[in-house]
Amino acid sequence: MNATILDVRDLKTSFNVKRAGRKYRVKAVDGVSLSLAAGEVLGIVGESGCGKTTVGRSIVRLVQPDSGAIGFKGADVLGARGQALRDMRLNLRMVFQDPYASLNPRRSIGDSVAEAGDINRVFKSRADRAARIAETLSAVGLEPSFATRFPHELSGGQRQRAGIARAILPAPAVIIADEPVSALDVSVQAQVLNLMMDLRERLGLSMLFISHDIGVIGQISDRVAVMYMGRVVELSDARTILDRAAHPYTRALMAAVPKPDPSQRIAGAIETGEPPSQLNRPAGCAYAARCPLVSERCRAEVPELRPLAPDNRLVACHNL
Repeated sequence: MNATILDVRDLKTSFNVKRAGRKYRVKAVDGVSLSLAAGEVLGIVGESGCGKTTVGRSIVRLVQPDSGAIGFKGADVLGARGQALRDMRLNLRMVFQDPYASLNPRRSIGDSVAEAGDINRVFKSRADRAARIAETLSAVGLEPSFATRFPHELSGGQRQRAGIARAILPAPAVIIADEPVSALDVSVQAQVLNLMMDLRERLGLSMLFISHDIGVIGQISDRVAVMYMGRVVELSDARTILDRAAHPYTRALMAAVPKPDPSQRIAGAIETGEPPSQLNRPAGCAYAARCPLVSERCRAEVPELRPLAPDNRLVACHNL
C-alpha cells in the first residue's frame, strides 16, 4: 500500500440558514474521517444533500470547516496561510460539477487553464506558458487552438475537458473531482471517465471522486466511502461495496442502479419515506426512519463506524 498523501480526521462543517424567520445551524459534514493513498482513487457517494461536495470544498478550503484536521503530505491544511496555502492549493485542485459556471465567460480557455500558473508565477516565459497550455489541452483531448476560444464556443464535454486541463496545470498531486460527469450526456460521461482514468495513470494522480451515481463510482474508484446526512456509513474497497453492500443505505443505492432485468433486485434494499430535515435531525441514526433493520437503539444512539467481519469493512450500523 502506498503512503497516505491526504488524511482527514473528524471533519465538521456547518452553515447558518434562515427559514421562516428562524435561524438554524445545519451540519453539512458531521465528523468525517478519510484517508487517500498516493495514486489511489477514493470515491465518495451519496444522494444530494449528504455533504459529499462540502467535504471536497472543505479540504481545499473553499469553505472553512468548524473543526477537525486535514493533513496533506504531513502538512496542516487548515493551519496554512499565505504562500504556504497557495503552494498547497497548487497540489490540491478541484474539477467542478458545472463546467460552464466554473469557467469565466470573459476569459479565453487558454487563460483559464493557465490561471493558477499565472498567479503562482510558474511559467519561465510567454513561450513556455503557451507551450504548457498547448501540451495540457492536448493531454485532455482538445486541440491547442482551443486556447483562443471562449466557454460559450465549446460543448459541455469540451468545457469539462477544459476544466480538467485547468486542474492539472501545473501538475498537482491530488484532484478532487466533484460530480465531474453528472451534467454530461451518457456517451460523453464515458469519454470523460476514460480520460480521468488515463490521466491518473500518466500523471500519477491521486483522486477524490465525488458522485451520487454508485455505478460511476464503481468504475473509477479503488475504495468507496458512502455518505448519508453528513456522515460516512460504509467504507471499503470498491469491489466489496459493489458485490456485497452491507449497510441498508448502501444496498438502497445499489438497488437504484438501473438494470436490464428488473427482476435483478437486491433483497432487503427497499426503503420508505424521505430523508429527515437537516433543520431537525433525529437524535439517533439519521437513516432510522427509512431503514428496514431499525431497532429502538437506532432511534436513540448514533452508530459509529466499526470493522465488520469477515472483510473488516467499516460500517456504521447497530444491527450488522
